[in-house]
Amino acid sequence: MDWFAAVDIYCERTGPDFWSEPLNALSNLSFILAALWGWAEARKRGRTDPMTVILIVLAALIGLGSFLFHTFANAWSGLADVIPIWTFVALFVLVALHRIGGVRPGRIAVGLAVVAGLVAILFAFGSDGSGSQTSATPAAHNHTPTNTLLNGSEQYLPAVLALLAFAALSRRKGHSIAPWIAAATGIFMLSLTLRTLDMHLCDIWPLGTHFIWHLLNGAMIALLFQGLIRSPVAKPG
Repeated sequence: MDWFAAVDIYCERTGPDFWSEPLNALSNLSFILAALWGWAEARKRGRTDPMTVILIVLAALIGLGSFLFHTFANAWSGLADVIPIWTFVALFVLVALHRIGGVRPGRIAVGLAVVAGLVAILFAFGSDGSGSQTSATPAAHNHTPTNTLLNGSEQYLPAVLALLAFAALSRRKGHSIAPWIAAATGIFMLSLTLRTLDMHLCDIWPLGTHFIWHLLNGAMIALLFQGLIRSPVAKPG
């Protein structure tokens, strides 16, 4: 596989140049801002435990990796984009299971190993080497969807299910994180809709909607952080 082969799967991109997706690239600042707010709140509340810090670092890396993909737009930068995303998702799920559901750390470690295996399988059988961008094609700049009706958004179904499950779990337990999870879930559903529409709206909106996906996801991660940091840890069950 050619790790430097150009890909063109977003409406805004009009050529192979570094700044061919300025809105898609610069909107990744939302993840950096979410990480900075999370760090400030964690320090304020004395919640700078290793897992929280790692999650904050991963949020910043999501912004950096996505910036690289929307500027270099090739296979290796696709991996820089997707690896922090799914690492964050996996780790947040496990941390939330512990803090909301009271799952013991030992079980969390087993869960982490299982998740790592599933992610490895996803990469081995569901990707062409460009990470989540499974239908990346050489840059043709014809603004025609090249994968499915959902524009590749089906890959985020596990994240949708995880958010819905945590929203239900936290509400059932009456946990103080419940409204934060509910708000984050609503924002993610909206952002995923806009990601899906990106390539389908090129004819009437050449800038596309992917940059709004970035902005809303930065807001979603910020809400998840604030809920996690401000809420008490559940007693192990």
